[in-house]
Amino acid sequence: MTSAAVATSNITLRVLGTSVTLLELLRERAEQDLGIKIDYLLRSVEDAQRIAVMEPESYDLYDQWFHNIDFVWPARAIQPLEIARLSYWDEINSLPKTGTLRPGGRLGDGSVPVNRLYVQRDNSLGCLPGELISMLPLTHNADSFAYHADRLPRGLQGEEESWGWLLHPAYSGQAAFQDDAAMGALDAALAVQGAGLQRFANVGNLTLEEIDSLTGELARLRRQGHFAAFWSTQDQACELIENQQVGVQSLWAPTYFRHHFRQHGYKLATPREGYRAWYGGMSLSRCASGKIRDAAYDYLNWWQSGWPGAVMARQGYYISNPQRSRPYMSAAEWDFWYGGLPARETLPNAWGEPLIAKGELRDGGSYEQRMSHIAVWNSVMDEHNYLVRRWQDCLRA
Repeated sequence: MTSAAVATSNITLRVLGTSVTLLELLRERAEQDLGIKIDYLLRSVEDAQRIAVMEPESYDLYDQWFHNIDFVWPARAIQPLEIARLSYWDEINSLPKTGTLRPGGRLGDGSVPVNRLYVQRDNSLGCLPGELISMLPLTHNADSFAYHADRLPRGLQGEEESWGWLLHPAYSGQAAFQDDAAMGALDAALAVQGAGLQRFANVGNLTLEEIDSLTGELARLRRQGHFAAFWSTQDQACELIENQQVGVQSLWAPTYFRHHFRQHGYKLATPREGYRAWYGGMSLSRCASGKIRDAAYDYLNWWQSGWPGAVMARQGYYISNPQRSRPYMSAAEWDFWYGGLPARETLPNAWGEPLIAKGELRDGGSYEQRMSHIAVWNSVMDEHNYLVRRWQDCLRA
């Protein structure tokens, strides 16, 4: 079914996800362009995961991250997407299709998207290309931590930025992590390794013994008062910085830009060990069929048609086929967000308000530089349930 055909129907498309990408301005524009009603089912990360697995009849599309495929695919909550129906598939760059932007590049640890992308002959997921995929790759980014440049401890001045700074004794009582077990543990593992306290064979897939060792180290530091907080929402992360309760904390890149933290003296680190990266996209509920299924494909193709990718860029995210979005951005915007060049003028956010000051430079450089410097991808470890239990024990230490 084409968009024009859908426009004559009374279809309502239900999209389950989080506030990261389900923005009201996108919903309104998609309804206008596609001529259908769209309901965004906004939930927390944990609730969205549970609903996606347990209640596939309650949504048509699931907007989440590739590592979450490890929950919904084995549960048969989603159905494969046909590449032949994805209008911009050939424009998607090599990062989600091969694991790296350049041939021979280093794959990060953890849940590398390509290893969950293609449906294999035995109905498992893998990297061997085929005609069906599990999730359409869309938004992605690389996260690290922020620190106040003017309050950097003397012992770290002149040093290359490292995740180990989060555990440096000079930041005792001033360090903060996110409290989500899956992402927080990855940040913590990178920090422990960066500080030279422990080594892990695969940061993205710790063994039982390594989980015990990591959480034991964190519990020891927590009892010594090293951590100022473990934040659970972006608002909490912002409050910690704005109140200057922390000197260093793990942070999501869009949160950093949204709150002008650079202009407040904070810098987003480019860790020598590499970033913690993530890749988002959308999957189709196993219950979607007929005209709803057709409308879902229209919506997926709309997401890659250019304008949505420009909206994402103005929050610091990348889109899987960036060249399609370039005409919807000014030359100065493209050079800053993707080219890694200083802003030639004040740049707006997704709502047209001033966001980036003239002369500001994106930490970490260009798209290619940032997304080629990945230490680990967001992951669901083999011992995920054990990690969650031990992580919670650590937070209560």
